[in-house]
Amino acid sequence: MQYTKLGRTGLDVSRICLGCMSYGEPDRGSHSWTLGEAASRPFLKKALDLGINFFDTANVYSDGSSEEIVGRTLLAYARRGELVIATKVNQRMHKGPNGMGLARKAIFAEIDASLQRLGTDFVDLYQIHRWDPTVPIEETLEALNDVVRAGKALHIGASSMFAWQFAKALHVSDRNGWARFQTMQNHVNLLYREEEREMLPLCRDEGIAVIPWSPLARGRLAREWDTASVRSENDAFGRTLYARTADADRKVAEALAAVATRLGRPRAQVALAWLLAKPEVSAPIVGATRLEQLDDAVASLTLQLAAEDIAELEAPYVPHPVMGHD
Repeated sequence: MQYTKLGRTGLDVSRICLGCMSYGEPDRGSHSWTLGEAASRPFLKKALDLGINFFDTANVYSDGSSEEIVGRTLLAYARRGELVIATKVNQRMHKGPNGMGLARKAIFAEIDASLQRLGTDFVDLYQIHRWDPTVPIEETLEALNDVVRAGKALHIGASSMFAWQFAKALHVSDRNGWARFQTMQNHVNLLYREEEREMLPLCRDEGIAVIPWSPLARGRLAREWDTASVRSENDAFGRTLYARTADADRKVAEALAAVATRLGRPRAQVALAWLLAKPEVSAPIVGATRLEQLDDAVASLTLQLAAEDIAELEAPYVPHPVMGHD
C-alpha cells in the first residue's frame, strides 16, 4: 500500500479509499442492492489486510446503517488510531423541518448522531454532502468550525459543487480564521472529466486533497460496455450521470479496453491508474461488492501509464453536461 498526506494536513491516508455506500442493510433507505452486515464484514476486513486505512461513508447511506456497520466492523478489527474515518452531512435524515441541510441546527444534530452510529468520539474527516443553497455558507462554515473546535472532527471537506462556490467557501473560512475545507470529493473518471476545467486547478493551487467518487463510473469502466450489474439496474442516480453521452462514452470504454489488453491488465486497474496519475488526486473512493475488486484497486497503484497510454485513453472524450452537483 502507498500512503500520502491528506492535502495540507498531517493526516496519512492510503491512496485507495474504500467507499462504504455498498455496506448497509438493504431494507433501510433506497438502495436495495447494498450488502447487510454479515456480507459487508469480509470487505472491510480485507481492506484493512491490504493496508487501506481510509474509509468513506455518509449519514444518509442506508438510513444510517452504513455508519453502524462500518463503525462496528472496523473497530472490531483495528485500533481507532489506525483508522481514518470520513462521513458526510446534508441529505435528508428525518421528515419535517430541519431534517436535512447544512444549517447550524442540522450539523450539530447530525454529527452527534453519526458519532453514535460509528461508535467513536470523533471522525477524521467531516464532509458537506453537496452545497446547500438554502443556508448562508457563513452559517455552515462557522458550525463546522465549532465541530472541529469541539474535537468531534479533525478536518472538514466538501463534495461536488462549482469551483466558484468552493473558492467562496475557502475565502470565507480564511477571512474568519475558521477551519477550512481540506478535501474535495468530486466526480472524476475517464467518462467524466469536466472537473479538469476549473475545480482540479483550484484544488492544486489551494493544496486541497482530491478524493474522487465513482472513479470507475459506477462500474462502467470495469466491465464490458453492454453488460450490467445488480446495482446499475437499480441505480437511478447513476443512470442520469451518463445517459446523455452514452455513444461518446462507449468510445472511451473501447480505448480503455484496448490499452488494458495491450498492458495485460484489467480495465479497472488501468482506469484507476489514469486517475492516480493526476497530481491533485490523493485517493480515489473505490466501492467493492466482490472481493477481487479490492485486489484490482490496490494493484492499480503499481501501474504507471506511459504518456502515449494516457493520450490514447483521453483522445475520444467529448465535453459533457455538468452533472453530480445535486
